[in-house]
Amino acid sequence: MRVDLVTVIVAEYDPAIAFFTEVLGFELTEDSPSLTNDGRPKRWVVVRPPGGGTGLLLARADGPRQESAVGDQMAGRVGFFLQVDDFAATFERMRAHGVRFTREPRTESYGQVAVFLDIAGNKWDLLGPAV
Repeated sequence: MRVDLVTVIVAEYDPAIAFFTEVLGFELTEDSPSLTNDGRPKRWVVVRPPGGGTGLLLARADGPRQESAVGDQMAGRVGFFLQVDDFAATFERMRAHGVRFTREPRTESYGQVAVFLDIAGNKWDLLGPAV
């Protein structure tokens, strides 16, 4: 058993795809036309970290309730955790792409960590091995 997908509500598909693929290095594994429950067009967009693992379903906000959740899916808490092997290189690459870090890198007992915001404004931990 495994968790296959987690939904991230975004304002628009293409900027979200660009952020997750070009900035974070995820792979676009699916981008298919689909329909909402009431028959309106939408897309089924999935990005995954290189090599697989749990994917993110990038879902465009549909209506005021979902629009209000963009960037606040976890009510202000860190809700996503990106584990990388080369923390310093990833941090610098993300910073060069304009990613907003809300907490600078620090070392904890479990390794290196810095908090950043995704394109929607959700908080993530960038995590790396202890140095």
